Amino acid sequence: MGIVAGLDSSSAFTHIVVCDTDTGAVLREGYAPHPVEAKATEADPQAWLLSLGEAATGGLLEGVQAIGVSAQQHGLVPLDRQGNLVRPALLGNDKRAQAAAADLIDGLGGRQAWAEAVGAVPQSAQPVAKLRWLARSEPEQAQRVAAVLQPHDWLVWQLLGRPARRTTDRGAASGTGYWSAGTESYRPDLVELALGHQAALPEVLGPSDAAGMTPEGLLISAGTGETMAAAFGLGVGVGDAVVSLGASGSVMAVHHEALADPTGMITSFADATGMHLPVVHTSNAVRALRGTAEMLDVEGLEALSALALKSTPGSSGLVLLPYLEGERTPQLPHTAGTLCGLRRESMKPEHLARAAFEGMLCSLADALDVLRGRGVEVRRVFLLGAAAELPAVQQLAPALLGTQVVVPQPAQYAALGAARQAAWALGVSQGALDGRTPPAWQGAAAQVLEPGEELPVGQAVRQQYIATRDQIHPGAFDPPR
Repeated sequence: MGIVAGLDSSSAFTHIVVCDTDTGAVLREGYAPHPVEAKATEADPQAWLLSLGEAATGGLLEGVQAIGVSAQQHGLVPLDRQGNLVRPALLGNDKRAQAAAADLIDGLGGRQAWAEAVGAVPQSAQPVAKLRWLARSEPEQAQRVAAVLQPHDWLVWQLLGRPARRTTDRGAASGTGYWSAGTESYRPDLVELALGHQAALPEVLGPSDAAGMTPEGLLISAGTGETMAAAFGLGVGVGDAVVSLGASGSVMAVHHEALADPTGMITSFADATGMHLPVVHTSNAVRALRGTAEMLDVEGLEALSALALKSTPGSSGLVLLPYLEGERTPQLPHTAGTLCGLRRESMKPEHLARAAFEGMLCSLADALDVLRGRGVEVRRVFLLGAAAELPAVQQLAPALLGTQVVVPQPAQYAALGAARQAAWALGVSQGALDGRTPPAWQGAAAQVLEPGEELPVGQAVRQQYIATRDQIHPGAFDPPR
């Protein structure tokens, strides 16, 4: 038996799990918040190190042989020729680069050109757009940029003592906007297009590769982004999709190849195992539930869930298109939400409450269908997020999503995925594991829900939603011309 650690440096905290290499059983845990504002759009990366050190106090890492690092995605850490920070890191939630992303789309010749180049159309969150923003908004700082890293890359580099060699992994690299998941190679010309000159990029390691050894003799694995680490920690494989219920929503699935999508609805990430993670985002998920609860003067989502279950499938004809913040899937950035089907008998709180749950889940089913339409197999769906525990979500989701639904117990899946990667790299270095097959850790403890006899009812509700969507927004899912 060996011992490894997984470190997840999210946007707000560091969480560390120490695990048995053979089973994945969690032996110890550590936690510390970042000493920065949770909603900040910039950060001094030293804050991440301070949080890491605090989370690892009390002998947490005693006996650990290897460490894996997961970190927030889409952050940009710009370095000068000496490896010093040019300016504070730009974080993934920074939306100042929206105009820069649009400039880049035009600069390469449109959405199709970007989809073919790197499997994703530029968004404000991506490092490629942040580089363009930097070049336009802070040209003197941009001129000093000689190398670019992401948060996980920077943390691995620090743990290794800042060696000359800087590394990343294919998962994190696939979110940059200048690395192609399809060809598994960088596009330096896109860095130059964005920044105005070339910059050194970290070496992309394979899933089971080691980034190096610390001065203390600890093996550091390749590391990866939070999305990829969480998928690895959950143990998802081909046929699995993961639906994340936050204020906005996301749907990702494991697939055998990268998907180029000129509509920009699919972002083609690589995963932490050698496969691919096509992701589709929605702008509205739980925010539609919270907005409905406020409208109905209901105290909390649990109460809204209970109210919704007093209604019947189809919400007495009410349909809510939950596009409250515009929408990414379908691409309707300037639209608003729509409530249809108002009749005297449907104007009751319980029907509106249920329409909110049905609308949110049908919107996520639309996102699933985008992936299915590109040949992605979906046999079961993992539901993540606090809202996945709501009775209304659990009762409605299997029939509306049209598949088995798995609700994992809450756990630090990104940290667990980082630990599993560390165990893999350690096993390969010792000759105990194959570089193509990760350690077979026990999957997440979960509740499994089947659509059963409710499937035809769910399909009817879904058709009611689709008919309303197509009437209000005709051609929203048509391919671009």
